[in-house]
Amino acid sequence: MRIEDLFWIGFVGAVVALVFAFVQRGKVLKFSEGTERMQKLAASIRQGANAYLRRQYKTVFIIFLLVFALLLVLAYTGMLDNWYIPFAFLTGGIYSALSGFIGMKIATSSNARTANAAHESLNRGLNVAFSSGTVMGFTVVGLGLLDVTVWFHVLRYVAGYDAVQIAQTMVMFGMGASFMALFARVGGGIYTKAADVGADLVGKVEAGIPEDDPRNPATIADNVGDNVGDVAGMGADLYESYVGSILATFALGASAFAADGLAWRAMLLPLAVAVVGVLCSLLGSFLIKTKENADQRSLLQTLRKGTYSAAALAAVVCAPVSYLLMGSFRAYIAILIGLAAGCAIGYFTEVYTSDTYKPTQTLADATETGSATTIIGGLSLGMKSTAAPVVIISIAIIVAFLAAGGSLNTADQALYTASFGKGLYGIGIAAVGMLSTLGITLATDAYGPVADNAGGIAEMAGLGAEVRERTDALDSLGNTTAATGKGFAIGSAALTALALLVSYVDVVKGKTAALDLELTNPAVLVGIFVGVMLTFVFASLTMSGVQRAAQSIVVEVRRQFRDIPGIMEGAADPDYASCVDLCTKGALHEMVSPSLLAIIVPVITGLLLGPEAVVGLLGGVTVSGFALAVFMSNAGGAWDNAKKYIETGTHGGKGSDQHKAAVIGDTVGDPFKDTAGPSLNILIKLCSTVSIVFSTLIVNCNLTALLG
Repeated sequence: MRIEDLFWIGFVGAVVALVFAFVQRGKVLKFSEGTERMQKLAASIRQGANAYLRRQYKTVFIIFLLVFALLLVLAYTGMLDNWYIPFAFLTGGIYSALSGFIGMKIATSSNARTANAAHESLNRGLNVAFSSGTVMGFTVVGLGLLDVTVWFHVLRYVAGYDAVQIAQTMVMFGMGASFMALFARVGGGIYTKAADVGADLVGKVEAGIPEDDPRNPATIADNVGDNVGDVAGMGADLYESYVGSILATFALGASAFAADGLAWRAMLLPLAVAVVGVLCSLLGSFLIKTKENADQRSLLQTLRKGTYSAAALAAVVCAPVSYLLMGSFRAYIAILIGLAAGCAIGYFTEVYTSDTYKPTQTLADATETGSATTIIGGLSLGMKSTAAPVVIISIAIIVAFLAAGGSLNTADQALYTASFGKGLYGIGIAAVGMLSTLGITLATDAYGPVADNAGGIAEMAGLGAEVRERTDALDSLGNTTAATGKGFAIGSAALTALALLVSYVDVVKGKTAALDLELTNPAVLVGIFVGVMLTFVFASLTMSGVQRAAQSIVVEVRRQFRDIPGIMEGAADPDYASCVDLCTKGALHEMVSPSLLAIIVPVITGLLLGPEAVVGLLGGVTVSGFALAVFMSNAGGAWDNAKKYIETGTHGGKGSDQHKAAVIGDTVGDPFKDTAGPSLNILIKLCSTVSIVFSTLIVNCNLTALLG
């Protein structure tokens, strides 16, 4: 059997993942939603989340059709390599949206069930919440493998393309997934943080009522936001990361090993590693159990046991797989480096965001002297936390490059040139290794919003204090695992973006005779500045989107407290629907500008300054975006957990001045960790895929070429 005929294993991995997700869904739905009040609250959250996604998808659908039409025109004029790209753009967007939608549906069906299960025991609550997370995790990897494998077979057996043609075409397919993911992350992030900030500032700080108190008009919108931002947005985001790493490695492998006759094998390896990761994640998920009297550290160790076991098992199985396909252990070492780097980034993320470690506890100490020192402490912590991930990724890049056959000996130019492509393939396969166990990593991430919703429902339904204590423990852990998931996403984004940058250079070199990429080239330098500027302007637009949407919620909540008699006494019900509607309108309005920026800026830069400037832009946006995303995600996570640490009774506990200072810090951190920060890793890769798709237009129609 020919090697290219073995790509059907992608279908096997997809089926296993999707069947397991379906089984886990059935398991979750067997649990009871609890009392009539709990069922009513869960239905309200479900209704709000569904309404938002319907309106978001309608908006995005129109934009997708416009971009699809543009791609068809470019294909007709010869500015695209083939006619498959516009249609792959659509399928990537559809699968990305579907990943988020399925995850949100199970999350909104699990929140009340988790609260009711926590009424019985902590382990039962963890079981329900984590099982719902596995539905999201395995749906994402299953759909990702399905999308990649279907298109491979179409291009190979319908179009008749060879390995290089398939790889160069498929690397462009990530644009649709990235585009949808950015809309989902930005829109969902603005929604959830607008509601969260509005609910906290008026309810907790001004009115002095507990979080998720039913008297707060924004509490339903807050719980809806957990689902549309932290679940639907995250699912679309990590689907894009997962598929992007595989496609980038396809392109690097086909190019680097074409002369050796190993192109098909180099393309099959990332797919095989992904399938191995599905099986190992499935086995690791059965290890997630805890004891009733477990503390925060024990819960964290429980989830670590599952994720680390899956990674260790994948490390073992990938050894013979890589040797059988490539004939050596070079690629395996790169895979191992990716797995280790992912675990290391996850560990340091926990250190800086979990309240079981010193950094977050020290941040809680800063609340003793007010909000200002709390903000300063959080900013300082976030900046400091960038050091470890940057060092880890840097080491991973160098080691993976050398392990796969790359050479840093620029004195021997022939050796350097011959080995360069193989070294870059090592970086790509390291990214695949890092994300290979995404099924369980994403499950530990996705369970957090479910636990958060469960705590809200427990509060609003008036369940006992012991239930809220258990859901708070699960929620606090969820903040840490969510930060870990973001660390995985941004770490893999850095590796994948580097691979995509090289793919862009390879594509452009095939279309132009001269390409000056010296750092002293003014076009490259200007491109770097534009890339860094894009990162900060994008973060600014998403942050200001949260600010404006949150202001409308603050005004509305204040109005209801003032104009509806009896709310504070519990004699009248707030108008929850008005806050849900305001959040929906605000998020849909604010998400468009930053999302379109990622497409417009790389194309305009290329048309004005040429393809060299785009290389500089991609380098600038990758480096600055990576550091800024880590800073924002970790600072926001630490602020959130410092608040929860105080709520356990330290520093005066709930209602104290220290607690109010921590709430202010958490409010500042909300758009950091759940809107701007996680959106940056999508921005990095979308800029790369957009540049690759429009490379022919940039090469042939840039101002330099027209004048020359």
